[in-house]
Order: sequence, then structure tokens, then C-alpha cells
Amino acid sequence: MKIHVLILVIPVLLSMGCKKETPAGPRDPKPVNLSAKASQVIANSNEFGIDLFRETAVADDGNLMLSPLSASTALSMLLNGCGSGTYSQIRDMVGYQDLTMEEINDTYQSLVAQLLTIDPEINLALANSVWYRQGFEVKSPFLERLETAYNARTEALDFNNPSSVNTINGWASDNTNGKIEKVLEEISPDAVMFLMNALYFKGRWTYQFDNLLTSPVRFNPENGDGANVPMMMGNFPYRKYSDNQCTAIELNYGQQNYAMDIIVPNGTLSSYLQDFNHESWLAITGGLDAIITPLSAVIVIPKFKFDYEKYLNDQLQVLGMTDAFNPALADLTGISDENIFVSFVKQNTFVDVNEEGTEAAAVTTIGIEVTSAPEPFVVDKPFIFAIRERLSNTLLFIGKVEMPVY
Repeated sequence: MKIHVLILVIPVLLSMGCKKETPAGPRDPKPVNLSAKASQVIANSNEFGIDLFRETAVADDGNLMLSPLSASTALSMLLNGCGSGTYSQIRDMVGYQDLTMEEINDTYQSLVAQLLTIDPEINLALANSVWYRQGFEVKSPFLERLETAYNARTEALDFNNPSSVNTINGWASDNTNGKIEKVLEEISPDAVMFLMNALYFKGRWTYQFDNLLTSPVRFNPENGDGANVPMMMGNFPYRKYSDNQCTAIELNYGQQNYAMDIIVPNGTLSSYLQDFNHESWLAITGGLDAIITPLSAVIVIPKFKFDYEKYLNDQLQVLGMTDAFNPALADLTGISDENIFVSFVKQNTFVDVNEEGTEAAAVTTIGIEVTSAPEPFVVDKPFIFAIRERLSNTLLFIGKVEMPVY
């Protein structure tokens, strides 16, 4: 692989070496103004995101992408309707241990307001919604908090009408620039609510790749045969960090508030993922942030584009969110007095990395269902009966009834 890359890179170096002009330097990134408590919340939320990614990645072969911000936003909306152990499990999992619900909502508002406006060269959009079954009694304070703190669209729909699926899918498509067109195939008869977050990002590289230099280079997967894939090439500034486990580079978007970090393990990816955690992430990002003057060198990275769908119930339960999924334990009394529980948490994502920049989208959907009453057990035919002492299994009586008489 290195030989093939070298053959392609040499002419790139020669052609770039002939150019006297250098790209104009980008503007400095704009500061984000957050309280110390809010900064800690973001760090804790990032830890949740890294853990969720690891739990998903080690169990799922193939390409995948999750959105920690989208997941934590949807779970924060859910948190507004939780009580008792259900509340504390989700709060602690996402990293809100020391915050009240009001502080959680305020932190979200402050962060999102700045993320959406911090770089005018980046197209970032974030939307929230709550869809609930017509006739299902939702508590007004819950809806009001989501409308106020999360600018959520709240609407009752006739879930028995197939058009409701189209309405919800249409909202997801509209708020991801058409990149995620479908999040629901159908609506369960027991479904009473969907909490949703949509996140869309489109950014141009600070220094763009020249599409005329994109060429096929062999890529060697961990399992299976290698193949030639389109590789982008460019000679411009970037940050680079290395340790005993990996090498990471950082490429910026726009005025450099947003960036893509690419982490290449020294060994196999599967082995690296086993120990990848928040401390690993902090070491990498801390090392990249410590670089004052970026390197200028030739970069060769693949173009890639894919979409992904994943139900996250198992991963979230491993991370501590257990009661919400259990009909007997879920406490969602802040939403409704009905017996309801979380039936699923799902993410749909899309990413396109090319010479111009990156386009990415995510929709997190939390499905909430009413607890179904058990089917009645009707004894309407001849039967056997027995009376026993359970611990010793001593049989005291046994009989049968062909026709009940009383």
C-alpha cells in the first residue's frame, strides 16, 4: 500500500511544489462562552457518546456512524418526563449528575444557540419534535417545557392513519436536507409517542482537496480482500498527534471551529476499539489542541459516503439505562399517567466526505408505548389441579375437574 501511495503522491508533491501561491489563512475560530458547569456537562456528555460508540462498534461489523449530540438531545427531552430510578439512570448515563432539570435545559439552550451561529461558513441545523397519538393524555407541563427549552414541534396525530408515518418521515427528511428520508416503516398499535431530534451538518474544508488529484489507491480492510478506492490528495496545513496506540490527524472546516479528526490505530481497529474510551479521546484531542502551528504536508484520505440505522436499546442498557425499557419499572409519569415505557431508541445517520467538505445528518427517534394488559387466561375446559408446599414441593392434593359444580 505504501508503494502505491508513494507513486501517486510524488507527482502531487511536484505539481504543488511548482505553485508559488499558498492558500489564504483561515480566520481564527470564534470562542464558545460556557460556564464551568456547562463545560463539565459537555465533557461528561462526550464520555457518554464515546461509550455509546464503543459499545456499538465492537458489536457491529461494517461502516457505522452515530451522533452523540443527537442522542443526548433526544434523551434530555425524555428526561423531562421521567421520575425516580428511570430519571437518575438516564441523567447519570448522559452526564448530568450535578444538574437540576432546569439547569439541563438551560445548558442545552446555551450550547445549541452558539453551535448554530458560531461559524457562518457552516450550515448546521437542529430540530426537535414530539408526535403523540390522538386521545393519549399528555401532561401539559411536559409539552410546554419541550416547546420552550427545545423549540420542539408538538403535534397529535391519528396513529391508525397510514399518513401519520408519512408525516413523521417527512419531518425527518425536511430537517436533514433530504438525507434521511425514512425513520419509521409503521406505527405499532401500542405506540403512543415519538420523541425526535434531527441534526444536519454541511461544512466546506478550510483547505479543500482538488478533485483532479483524486485517484484510486488500494485500501486494505481488516477482514477480506483489499481493493482500490478513490483517494483524495492535498498539500496543506493539518494537525497530527501520535502515541503508542494510534496516529490522529485533524482537518478543519470553515473558520476552524469545526473539524474532522481521523484516528488510525497502530494495530487492528477491532483490538483498538476494545480499550477506546473517554480518556483515549481526551489524550488525542488534547494532543491536537496543543499544536500551535499546524504541519503542511501531503494528505491522502479516502472519499466515503454511506447511511446507517441502528436500534440502541442493548447499548443503552449496558450503559445503565435499564428501567425505561422495562414496562414494570419505567417511570415516565412526567409525560402521562398512563403506564408507558420506552420501546426503542434508534438512530438513522448519513455521511458524505468528499473533496469539497462533509455533509452529515442524524435523526434520533425514541418510541414510547403503552404497557399492554396481559392476555386473559381462561380455563374453559377440563383441567387438573394440585395443592403443594412450594419450598419442599410436597404434594398435598391433586385432582381434576371434568365439569365444575358448586
